[in-house]
Amino acid sequence: MNSKSQKIIINIEGRNYPNWKIDLKNKLNTLKSNNLEIDAENIDLSCKEISEIIEIANQYNCKIICFCSSSPKTIVSSQSLGYKSQFIESSSKNTSEINKRNPTFLKTHFHQGTVRSGEYIESPGDLLILGDVNPGANVSAEGNIIIWGRLLGIAHAGNKGNSKAKISALQLSPVQLRIANKVARGPKEKPQFGLAEQARIDSEEIIISPLETT
Repeated sequence: MNSKSQKIIINIEGRNYPNWKIDLKNKLNTLKSNNLEIDAENIDLSCKEISEIIEIANQYNCKIICFCSSSPKTIVSSQSLGYKSQFIESSSKNTSEINKRNPTFLKTHFHQGTVRSGEYIESPGDLLILGDVNPGANVSAEGNIIIWGRLLGIAHAGNKGNSKAKISALQLSPVQLRIANKVARGPKEKPQFGLAEQARIDSEEIIISPLETT
């Protein structure tokens, strides 16, 4: 774990790395400032793991002001818990390391900004959108679709038949959802405020539930 002024960089070597909590506590114990920015680099952190980081920081009277990461899951998870988040594109070195573990990352398409009515975005891998998808907009991906914003248009994940693909957003209120060959309308109920949502196939139909926290 490295640190800069008012910033902690958490290095977790895989999801089963056993000592990151101890390292975090040791670093917090030596900090003079109680305003922290957590840089999770390219590590996938769930809502549960981010909640654990927040709890540890609170034990040391430290306040987390922002989460930074090149992981879409970490960004969406932290945002869903109400924390300011910043997506950081991976360096060439980090990207190379990610590609060795996950070859589909190379095909991930990143879009910064709102997708407006009449616009169409497609990705040969996963699709990460940092902004809203407005009514009349259409986004599609062979893999997962992750929207750091509101999905109000049409989204099609797993467009080549991948039934394991998922669609995640801070708010799922789409005109239409498609995963592989399954089609669903958006939910009539308004989503719970501050809770990210996820659409996936279960028992041959698309269901919408809170973003997985494990």
